[in-house]
Amino acid sequence: MSLRFAALCAIAAALGLGACGTTTASRTTSAAAGGAAAGAAIGSLSGNAGKGALIGAGVGAAGGLIYDSEKKKQEERERYDRYYY
Repeated sequence: MSLRFAALCAIAAALGLGACGTTTASRTTSAAAGGAAAGAAIGSLSGNAGKGALIGAGVGAAGGLIYDSEKKKQEERERYDRYYY
């Protein structure tokens, strides 16, 4: 029971801190770190924490890049709206 609780806590922390930052590098790095932590926690339940961490880091980094791209589009729209409206 305690291993599952620890895994759920790691996943919750990773989701809460995922993609924090203001630059592309910081958003991608924080999402990759969160993904690695969540992947290691999930992987430890199945017996292979290292593989889970690698997969989680890759998925987290991809998610961080997607989030960063969307955040930049939103910021650009806000700048446009402030200038033209």
